[in-house]
Amino acid sequence: MNRSNIAAQMYTLREYTQTPEELRESLRKVSDIGYQAVQISGIGKIDPQLVKQYADESGLKICATHIPWDRLVNDLDALAAEHKLWDCKYVGIGSIPGEYQTSQEGYRTFTKLASGIARTLKEQHGLQFVYHNHDFEFEAFDGMTGMEVMLQESDPDFGFELDLYWVQAGGGDPVEWIHKVEGRMKAVHFKDMAILNKKPVFAEIGEGNMNYGAIIEACRKTGIEWYIVEQDVCQRDPFESLAISLRYLHSRLEGEQ
Repeated sequence: MNRSNIAAQMYTLREYTQTPEELRESLRKVSDIGYQAVQISGIGKIDPQLVKQYADESGLKICATHIPWDRLVNDLDALAAEHKLWDCKYVGIGSIPGEYQTSQEGYRTFTKLASGIARTLKEQHGLQFVYHNHDFEFEAFDGMTGMEVMLQESDPDFGFELDLYWVQAGGGDPVEWIHKVEGRMKAVHFKDMAILNKKPVFAEIGEGNMNYGAIIEACRKTGIEWYIVEQDVCQRDPFESLAISLRYLHSRLEGEQ
């Protein structure tokens, strides 16, 4: 981990990125906070050329995306062209579609379909498919969780973008899962988990109870390329939340010098 490969997930700022003007200003603020890269997700319907222009203006690398499943199925060539325009290798999906979530067979069907898409992205376009989890993938069906189905039955080109908050929320061990997907994960989602009013809540990194010392070490050992900061719900201004998380990660880097 270094300063240049810590990215902000724009989904955190989705309420401020629905128009071209909002996106431009939000990217500028993200750059001013100190981020050098972003993941594009949750923005409005904005011309990809403008997205690229605004990211370049702010000196931000687009490192990854989250894309609707229907575009991966029905609009793959155009999608690949957008990612090449953005010089963005990692094509992400934020969740398994609902129709596949309720059985082991559903996960198997999705995994087979997504593996085929991943192969096409890799072989024809030089891009990498990555899957982002929530907690429900840790539900077991006939003794096997959805995450285990995807890991065991997917093609090697099927990559992962573990969301470590949701791994923990699902009862998994974040460090263990980082090692489980070694070689198939180059981008990871960082957020923290705190307890507020007796319930788990999203927190800025370093403001919760997750073991980020061990998590960062595991990410380094397994060759993570992009450390992406996301907070689904913020207890304060989301730009401030992104700044708090970045300060914590920078402090970790300074403490190791």
